[in-house]
Amino acid sequence: MTSGLHYPWPEPPAEGTATEVAEGVLWMRLPLPMKLDHVNVYALDDGDGWTLVDTGFSSNRSRAVWERLLAGPLAGRPVQRVLVTHHHPDHVGLAGWFQEAGAELVTTRTAWLYARMLQLDAQDRPGDDQLDYWRRCGMAPEIFDKRASERPFNFADCVWPMPLGFTRIRQGDTLRIGGRTWDVHIGNGHAPEHATLWSRDDRLVLAGDQVLSTISSNLGVFASEPEADPVGDWLESCERLSDLARPDHLVLGGHKLPFTGLPFRMAQLIDNHHGALTRLHAHLTEPKAAGECFAPLFKRTIGEAEYGLALVEAMAHCLHLWHEGRATRSLRADGAWLWQAA
Repeated sequence: MTSGLHYPWPEPPAEGTATEVAEGVLWMRLPLPMKLDHVNVYALDDGDGWTLVDTGFSSNRSRAVWERLLAGPLAGRPVQRVLVTHHHPDHVGLAGWFQEAGAELVTTRTAWLYARMLQLDAQDRPGDDQLDYWRRCGMAPEIFDKRASERPFNFADCVWPMPLGFTRIRQGDTLRIGGRTWDVHIGNGHAPEHATLWSRDDRLVLAGDQVLSTISSNLGVFASEPEADPVGDWLESCERLSDLARPDHLVLGGHKLPFTGLPFRMAQLIDNHHGALTRLHAHLTEPKAAGECFAPLFKRTIGEAEYGLALVEAMAHCLHLWHEGRATRSLRADGAWLWQAA
């Protein structure tokens, strides 16, 4: 717990290359067109083929990188399975592309349902429900006006069409991948029914975005479930997964660098969010909308590129205080929820 985090590989693999992080386990990176400019993916050697863990966005560049990886580090052997940890597009984006080439898709039921549903929900402009939700959050007027008149982020823009059918995994399942037996443990908060895999045969953990080394997973509330409590879900998951954590676990996450020191990191993540909630509660001595709560939560300036994620995370923390009875809320004349410490 007290030794902190350690990074066995100080640099990530270059684009189109792979780093072997354990016998038969390759770490690779795919580019993302955003501030967090990469996603980690992994290939596990099944002898006559590979199991991939997550896939990156569907884009011309990503597919070109995969072609290089398939011909190079993966030695031309087929991808037989794709295991998707959760439904976010940087993780599921090319699952359908691999399925069309013959791979089996393995994921949780919720991840598959969300991915299929969101892929069918393409819009040219934000709908009334989305606009109402942004008002509830207290989105800054200049950002609201801009986003109301432009094409929103659409899942289908960066996720390859997904054929019908998948293989479900759930809490307590075991899988045989890459010569190892893995226990499936489910997390929540960052994404519903997020799969993590824990090797019985060595110290590996495939963590997706449930546990990251130097950043905290985004915990957002969205118009699809406007009174959700992802902060509560995530804290429960962290407490439960902490019981499995060992200092020598090698955590292979969806972003940043693989690391050891998992018990320390789990405690750090839990403490950081409790600290953020305490600061937010103090900030709400006077009623404020979620869009007015960035300072106590993030302690840094939020630019336009990260504004959307910051807004839904601020809403999530306000809602958590409300669900716990630590805050009240009332509607402002412009439609924003005003939160006040109870």
